[in-house]
Amino acid sequence: MYVSMKGMLDRANKGKYAVMAINCFNLETAKAVIDAAQELRAPIIVDLLQEHLMEHLGSKLLTQPIIEMANASSVEVAINLDHGQDIGFVKRCLKDGFSSVMMDASAYPIEKNIEITRNMVAFAQTYDASVEGEIGSIGSISGNQMTNNDMYTQPDIAIDFALKTGIDALAISYGSSHGNYQEGFVPEFRFDIVEKIKQATNIPLVLHGGSGCGEENIRRSIELGINKINVGSDFMNAQCQRLKRDLKANPELSYFDLIHRTVSAGKELVKYYIRLSQSVNKSI
Repeated sequence: MYVSMKGMLDRANKGKYAVMAINCFNLETAKAVIDAAQELRAPIIVDLLQEHLMEHLGSKLLTQPIIEMANASSVEVAINLDHGQDIGFVKRCLKDGFSSVMMDASAYPIEKNIEITRNMVAFAQTYDASVEGEIGSIGSISGNQMTNNDMYTQPDIAIDFALKTGIDALAISYGSSHGNYQEGFVPEFRFDIVEKIKQATNIPLVLHGGSGCGEENIRRSIELGINKINVGSDFMNAQCQRLKRDLKANPELSYFDLIHRTVSAGKELVKYYIRLSQSVNKSI
């Protein structure tokens, strides 16, 4: 069933677990995510990154087929625009049928971030859609700008932001980064940031850059109030690794068979994270 993030995240908040949000960019990746959620009876969020949409198929062409897949499933599925930074593009996604959007105005000064995000919350209400905002700056490993002390979310600012904007979920920066860490590296998390914001706001909090963060970091994050976990790199890596193995074993494999095998590999990775997030059997 196709829903917004709001209900599933509110229940996750009360139940002290997290809902997985997996970065997809085509129908095959969305199918892997929804199939995994259905097998484990878990609510799930299909994250579509603004950058991917602009470079690939666009919003309109992808949204309706994924909505049909969501409605055909027996678990809750939301489509969320990830890191929507272009205000016009975010509004277009809502018009195209997105049930949730992230209005990422974190690059602006705080007062402008509040204004932009609050206005998007009001706009999204027309579509009965939920809105995620962001305070702080999450780094990118690929750009050699891993999250550092200057990029961490300041709790007092985040608390004020949540109260003034009326957002449904808040993405915070407390140690993770987007992309692939070096093998064996596990980031150090500032759990005090999560704890202080959660105690003051009691709204669903979001971990971005969940790939490679380590099981203990994720478990502790959930205990302290993280209710949405974004994973992209691990999902894509699982599919790439399957492609490499299969082509090495049989270079004559057809493209059709290869794509189907990537769906299977992606699904297993998503199931791993669903179990870690403690959202198995949590879909209504």
